[in-house]
Amino acid sequence: MLLRLVRTYLAPYRAPLAAVVALQFVGTMAALYLPSLNADIIDRGVVTGDTGYIVRHGALMLAVSLVQITCSIAAVWYSARNAMGFGRDLRAAIFRRVGSFSAREVQHFGAPSLITRETNDVQQVQMLVLMGGTLMVSAPIMMVGGIIMAAREDVGLSWLVLAVVPVLGLSIGLIVRRMVPSFRLMQERIDEVNRLLREQVTGVRVVRAFVRERHETQRFGAANVQLTEVAVTAGRWQAAMFPTVMIVANLATVGVLWFGGHRVDGGHMEVGALTAYISYLMQIVMSVMMAMFMLMMVPRASVCADRISEVLDAESSVVPPSDPVTVLPERLSLELERVTFAYPGADQPVLREVSLGARPGETVAIVGSTGAGKTTLVNLVPRLFDATGGSVRVGGVDVRDVELDVLWSRLGLVPQKAFLFRGTVADNLRYGKPDATEDEMWAALEIAQAREFVEAMPGGLEAEIAQGGSSLSGGQRQRMAIARAVVRRPAVYLFDDSLSALDLSTDARLRAALAPVTRESTVIIVAQRVATIRHADRIVVLEDGAVVGTGTHDELLDGCGTYREIVESQLTAEEVA
Repeated sequence: MLLRLVRTYLAPYRAPLAAVVALQFVGTMAALYLPSLNADIIDRGVVTGDTGYIVRHGALMLAVSLVQITCSIAAVWYSARNAMGFGRDLRAAIFRRVGSFSAREVQHFGAPSLITRETNDVQQVQMLVLMGGTLMVSAPIMMVGGIIMAAREDVGLSWLVLAVVPVLGLSIGLIVRRMVPSFRLMQERIDEVNRLLREQVTGVRVVRAFVRERHETQRFGAANVQLTEVAVTAGRWQAAMFPTVMIVANLATVGVLWFGGHRVDGGHMEVGALTAYISYLMQIVMSVMMAMFMLMMVPRASVCADRISEVLDAESSVVPPSDPVTVLPERLSLELERVTFAYPGADQPVLREVSLGARPGETVAIVGSTGAGKTTLVNLVPRLFDATGGSVRVGGVDVRDVELDVLWSRLGLVPQKAFLFRGTVADNLRYGKPDATEDEMWAALEIAQAREFVEAMPGGLEAEIAQGGSSLSGGQRQRMAIARAVVRRPAVYLFDDSLSALDLSTDARLRAALAPVTRESTVIIVAQRVATIRHADRIVVLEDGAVVGTGTHDELLDGCGTYREIVESQLTAEEVA
């Protein structure tokens, strides 16, 4: 997966990658040439006392060093640009893929895991690409070149190099093999820490209200300890790599000095050549160390690449139509025919053979006990989920055959949990209609009974809203969400228990203000409060995912026991009568 990911997203950077390889090759060759020049200065200048030779070749060494430095800086610059571009493109690809997911895929991965994959996992792979351009390219060139140059200085000591390289490779391979499982487990533990932290920050009021700080601290502490243990295990193996390499390198240096000294003493080798041989041996060891550093990064990057690929390869259960309908009637009816929905792996479906219809200008209310499937039913209309059986039609067309943008542009959804984005009041309202004028926004706020508190805010429409709408009360968030839907003037309104945080007086005023606006639209209201829906044109009662009653308020009181129980639980006997 790692190789496929890197190959795919580095493809647009072929020219800069070629420049990196060329620059690294020139820079590494210059570094390999320096010990040979130094050997010549010792053997032909220092030993013979030829000062002119030392000066000339010393100047040449400076020039070669300048070439090496220049090439190395340029290679790092290009590598950094490639890595940053790679990370940007990969994050954008993940974001686009997650944006195409239905609610089912988001629930499958979980928000904390998706955030970790988008940030931490991409960063690990991006760092590998950066180090690859600086170390992975130069390490094999230096290793092969160092072996050749060392053999050129003295073939008789080549057996030392042939012994050192396999020993180093075997030692590092054994350590890396032990690190891979730890890195894989580490990413899972990071997901868990992120999940707990996100839960505790989001639910801090609940934690404090129930005096559960100590319990939550213990939960987070346990997850943190588990992550620490895995990180320490991986760190111990990482820490063992450097001493292992240095032990082998120092033993090899001792061997060169011992056997090389005997060869110098026997006249088979010059002192300068021995010095150069030690330098080449150290370059070979350095190249192995660079390869070691890369191998330390590869296991973790490989795990991260697998996790990223899981997201990129995941297909949304909401599939765009191959031959989409791009034009819908001005006024849209809504029909659900024998709709069934079941979550993957569930024993029982959430919805069973549900059929209902709503015409333009008609208000249909959906009531039922908690868990009856009301929200799931509403989510099938904008295709947040797709029905596993039956069909959902708008304007006589199955929603699965309508182009998604066209479908969404004709719906006004107010979700059960009102969510506002960070920005101004106007920014949030323009989510419903990007080109909305100030007059249109004020009109929508007035209908939603939100104008009064928005006018009281510093800046009015330009007042700042905190992330998630946390700077507003629950009722204010709901009214802002309703205004966001109203400003669009959609053909179908979907209110998913979106009046629950309002008092009865505000609820009544809002419904009265909505009536003229929704006269030509189809309105679906999900509510728990009977007072909100008792005047609807038709009420649909759900129980255990099935329709158990349909009719007006009075008809259901007489003919539907489930509805009567709901009414009696909320109203007095006189009000029921």
